Amino acid sequence: MRLEYFDMIDKVESFDPASKRIVTRSTVPAQSPVFEGHFPGHPLVPGVLLTETMAQASGYLLLGLNGLTQMPFLMMVDKARFRTFVEPNAVLDVSAELVHEGSGYAATKAKIAIAGKPICDAELRFRLMPFPADMRTLMQSRIAAIGLSPEAA
Repeated sequence: MRLEYFDMIDKVESFDPASKRIVTRSTVPAQSPVFEGHFPGHPLVPGVLLTETMAQASGYLLLGLNGLTQMPFLMMVDKARFRTFVEPNAVLDVSAELVHEGSGYAATKAKIAIAGKPICDAELRFRLMPFPADMRTLMQSRIAAIGLSPEAA
């Protein structure tokens, strides 16, 4: 996880196209420029970055299911709940499941846990657009780096 680059997912633990579910893992870095301001002397991962982590897990799920034919763009975050703080060195288990897809949109439910303890969850909605050709190589490299095997990439 590289917070300052919005590179939130380290590894895909499992991707199950049949159940339309993904489980990823991320380790919060021990140090990051983000912690210099949030909060000095008491570093915590900002909630917006936890939301981004859930959105990226959901996005990788959608990319895996559609074989990089459609790019998911986050449109809406609903029912987001944060239960506790996340500190440096935490190992995050991030899961997402597809709950609806159609008419150019997809909806997921995502959650983050640490050692089985719920940290946060949200319902996310994405607009699915034709995959930008100039992003294909970059995304193929990224999904390979995290260990995602798309359906028909």
